[in-house]
Amino acid sequence: MTVTLIATALTACGNDPDVKLQPARKGQITIGFSQIGESSRWRAANSRSIQDAARIQNVKLIFSVAGLSQQKQIADIEAFISQKVDVIAFSPVVEAGWDEVLQHAKNAEIPVILTDRMIATSDPSLYTSSLGSDFISEGISAAVWMKNEFRTTPGPVNVVELSGTPGSAPAVQRKKGFQEGLGDANKFKIISSSTANFSRADGKKVMAGLLKTHDDIDVVFAQNDDMGLGAMAAIEAAGKKPGKDIKIASIDAIHDGLVALENGKINFVAECNPLIGPQLMDLIQDVFLGIEVPKRVDTRETVFFPENVKQYLNDREY
Repeated sequence: MTVTLIATALTACGNDPDVKLQPARKGQITIGFSQIGESSRWRAANSRSIQDAARIQNVKLIFSVAGLSQQKQIADIEAFISQKVDVIAFSPVVEAGWDEVLQHAKNAEIPVILTDRMIATSDPSLYTSSLGSDFISEGISAAVWMKNEFRTTPGPVNVVELSGTPGSAPAVQRKKGFQEGLGDANKFKIISSSTANFSRADGKKVMAGLLKTHDDIDVVFAQNDDMGLGAMAAIEAAGKKPGKDIKIASIDAIHDGLVALENGKINFVAECNPLIGPQLMDLIQDVFLGIEVPKRVDTRETVFFPENVKQYLNDREY
């Protein structure tokens, strides 16, 4: 559907009366979007989904890539403000440090939508809505699987946690969810929680080092598939069988991760859906038109096991 606006002034958006919208005008909505980077298949699919949905909806999209730099992302947002875009959307590199630039956007009466990740702020009026995955629930689901998988094991069960970019919302919240999901299950012992930056190469490197210092690892919780796949490669290089000698749970559900799951080298995958473009365009249209929107919109996701994964593989776009 083409997004065409009537030539009348619109009221403030939805549930935040402090966020005022610019007067409507005929023509395209102009969106400034700042992407974290393009370092993974998941992120590339996320970008394509947003770009494709903007084209289908006849939205003018000014798209910038921050290269994992918060400084660059802040500069992107300042540039969008200077260009007087209608709506700003971005996926924050890290949780903290956004209040000043988002106050500039608020002063310019430009609504802001967070995608994929949340921010840490004492002033939630600085953004209008957020769209993305429930990272805490993803972490909980990995813990629930782990507790069920090792339910007959007396323990201790030695766990390695591979964490993503330090300070990022998925790294912080997936860890929190995982700990919450394990609860008081004392037989699970996290013998290492190491940063691998959501990177396959770093996952392999970190896991290779851990295998040299620990010969009693039972299971790996990787906060994304790329780190899980890197850990899988390191386990194989060490002469062990991933999925059997050392079990693996991961998050994202990229195609490579699901193939490894089907092959029994990864044991559990929680989905984190990057294909948010259509939902984002609908949300932006409502925000601009002054239609009340939820402060939080979750994407629809599921979990995968070796028993149910095959039916999803051919349709996986990322």
